[in-house]
Amino acid sequence: MGEAKRRKETGAPPPRKPKDRKPLYAGLGVVVLVLVAVAVFFLAASPDPSSDELPVAAPNADPFPAQLDRYGISVGDSDAPVVVREFADYECPACARFADASERLKEEYVESGKVRFVYFDLPLQQHDNAVPAAHAARCAGDQGAYWEMHDELFDMQTEWSGSGNPADTFSRYANDLGLDERRFRRCMDTDLHIDDIEESRRVAMQLRVTSTPTVLVDNVRLTRPGWGQLSAVVERELND
Repeated sequence: MGEAKRRKETGAPPPRKPKDRKPLYAGLGVVVLVLVAVAVFFLAASPDPSSDELPVAAPNADPFPAQLDRYGISVGDSDAPVVVREFADYECPACARFADASERLKEEYVESGKVRFVYFDLPLQQHDNAVPAAHAARCAGDQGAYWEMHDELFDMQTEWSGSGNPADTFSRYANDLGLDERRFRRCMDTDLHIDDIEESRRVAMQLRVTSTPTVLVDNVRLTRPGWGQLSAVVERELND
């Protein structure tokens, strides 16, 4: 039956053609990309160090108990005027994103003696490989390569985070870094630094730090961890 005759006899409208949703999906994709770009911009852009929007220390806040720094891993001049401390989990995606900012901090402020940086292990219970990763970094540190392993773990997080046996992957990283692989394996197999990691976690509990990354510039807790806010608060602390 022809379409015109069918409509005449039944009074039914013609069937609708399915809409092509490709332009809609493409438009949504563009919106998502724009939102991601805006988020990256706000995290990376450095506000004015005198901005009222920057976080400040709580009223009557005590200085950070510097004696606790021995439970973290420090780099930089012990007499640096500003200390940045990070509580992080190697399996935390947000911590991996902040690693770019901490690397830049070391290049621009730590190496010049303006800042000392302290990294505290805070492996979260929901991350099965966070403790082994923290242990791998400390075992690499026994051979003078803590920060190299730290960077490798964050750079390659998606490779090992879901692994059922991450030790083999970490041993490969150690080999790539030129470390004595047998010594590294022995350190991992004997849980040589497990007490150090637990001490670091206890520091976080003592200070009521429960999320990662938690970043402190002296006793000022960042509200938006990223290079923009980090560098602005560091500059303000250096100039105070």
